[in-house]
Amino acid sequence: MLNTTPSTSIYAPPLQRPVAIASLVHVPAGRSSAKFRSAPTTKAACADCAMRRVCMSSELEGPDLARFEDLARTTRQIKAGAHLYRSGDESLSLYAVRSGFIKTSTVTDDGREQVTGFHMLGEIIGLDMIGGGIYANAAIALEDSNVCEISLSALEKLSHDVPMLQRKLYNMIGARFRHEREALLLLGTMRAEDRVASFLLNIGQRYASRGFSQVRFVLRMSRAEIGSYLGLRLETVSRLFSKFQTEGLLRVDNRFVEILDPEGLKVVIGRSVH
Repeated sequence: MLNTTPSTSIYAPPLQRPVAIASLVHVPAGRSSAKFRSAPTTKAACADCAMRRVCMSSELEGPDLARFEDLARTTRQIKAGAHLYRSGDESLSLYAVRSGFIKTSTVTDDGREQVTGFHMLGEIIGLDMIGGGIYANAAIALEDSNVCEISLSALEKLSHDVPMLQRKLYNMIGARFRHEREALLLLGTMRAEDRVASFLLNIGQRYASRGFSQVRFVLRMSRAEIGSYLGLRLETVSRLFSKFQTEGLLRVDNRFVEILDPEGLKVVIGRSVH
């Protein structure tokens, strides 16, 4: 949510010194998703992608970009409601959202779904699994989506020869850690209205960084999914949307949201933080 991909889980401290990507990437044996593995794949040029500037290949040019496209990346189409991967699948790839919206979630001990992140176009899914392993969560398309699948084994090979790619990956991992800190602060210290206000402002900021309106957008997730992510009941989320609209902070029409007073939403958060 807060500026990347993204997840609200406890995380390891950031890397303290440069480590070769090759030492981070390890593909273990495990269960892979046969259904997803058999889905049609295509090649698509990164240069033709509108989201390239916020994606992994943003700083690659010429031969380096060509190698990245040839060795590391294919595109897949995911229908709304379908899984990109499931809990228990082995981690073999990173996924960049080319279009659409994808959520990650896990199942709690009592059988409830806990949403851990919402991922929009240009964002990378799976950075927390770059060392390999088995997914503890699932990734599900909230609408018809396209993703670029980036092979971890190919990424390991390319990182030896393309330092710029390695630096970009380090930056993305660092951004992921920063997001985790912000998300933990959000859930651990803020009141319900602060969480919803912060969520809406962050969604707007993420849209703006991709060239879209920061104050007018469609929420691809349901109120229940927002509540699951923010640790709130559906009724609480719906009540706060109505409250903010009554106060003139928002205009809401089903999933369409227009932020009428961004500074007012910041004041809502500030009352709690300060």
